[in-house]
Amino acid sequence: MNYFNSLVVSGLVVGTLYGLVAMGFAIIYKVSRVLNFAQGEVMMLIAFIGYSVALRTDGSQPMVILGVMLSSVVIAAIIERLIIRPMLGQPIFSIVMMTIALSVLLKSLISLIWGSDPMRMPGVTSVATLEFMGVMLQPAQLVLIAVYLLACFSIWAFLRFTLMGIAMRACATDPTVTMLMGLSIRHLYRLGWVISAMLAGLSGLIFANIYHVGLDMGHVGIAAFPAAIFGGLDSVLGSAIGGLVIGVAENLAGGYIGSGYKEVASFGIILLVLMIRPHGLFGEKDIERV
Repeated sequence: MNYFNSLVVSGLVVGTLYGLVAMGFAIIYKVSRVLNFAQGEVMMLIAFIGYSVALRTDGSQPMVILGVMLSSVVIAAIIERLIIRPMLGQPIFSIVMMTIALSVLLKSLISLIWGSDPMRMPGVTSVATLEFMGVMLQPAQLVLIAVYLLACFSIWAFLRFTLMGIAMRACATDPTVTMLMGLSIRHLYRLGWVISAMLAGLSGLIFANIYHVGLDMGHVGIAAFPAAIFGGLDSVLGSAIGGLVIGVAENLAGGYIGSGYKEVASFGIILLVLMIRPHGLFGEKDIERV
């Protein structure tokens, strides 16, 4: 029973990381119907920037967090303005291929600047672990859970109660009508990318504090993609919940079957879900009137 509890709790912790990244996938798709396959590499780039800030500030966490948030906004604005905006009006497939090319470019750029060896985040020290349900957790993992819950609540409140959030939902429903109402589609697209990059930045920073900073961080984006599909690409909170499900499923499969079956479990789950609900568990079905 302790072994099962250990797998579930550690799976939930990993699932919160997947959920944060999956929310980034969903927020971009919700507002622009674009799949950003560079989400993991954006997370990795911001984490390396946070690493550089930590080196120059002796691991000062407030300065690192500030640097991560500012770099998230700048990187998102650059990507949206120079790469995504010129592609508006083009087939969605072309935009998706552009994000795949962006992921390769970012990974090469990171390798060129910081090298390919994994590095430990400056200022991270070994501290006493905390026990929960017979499982030992690091304080950084508890911070990850808190950030996940705060992000879920904040994005839900933003989309439901703020004018910009309602505008983003309207843009996702009908961009043409949104423009006719006098709203700037470009500003809404940029806001979606900024929110997505901030989620990626937080994910990357916490990942770096728990594990390390390295080129393998990009795999988190690939691992989180099934979570976004499971919950529904147009459902931000559904993607967050999907992260928990995928995290637990991967851990159980890895613990009871074998570590090589983690990815098999996650993609097997989304295959089952898509056969029953092609738009995802919490996604909305598109209705076309002719």
